[in-house]
Amino acid sequence: MTINITVMSAKEKLVEVYSGTLWQAEVIKGLLDANGVPCAVLDESIGAVTSPYSPTSGDVVVVVDECDKARAVAVIEKGT
Repeated sequence: MTINITVMSAKEKLVEVYSGTLWQAEVIKGLLDANGVPCAVLDESIGAVTSPYSPTSGDVVVVVDECDKARAVAVIEKGT
């Protein structure tokens, strides 16, 4: 079993590439991870309070390093 952990440097400028429900953001994160684009899901704690499938669960965002934004957007557009 292999576990991949992405560590993003504090010096990187993070930019949003996706906003949606928790489960949508996790799908996008998986897509980016599979294509070698380091990313993170922010505000995922909202899913602990409400169901991630609830329309009232609020938006979470997927962020990438600014230098990876164009590649991330291309991967998302191709994969969705």
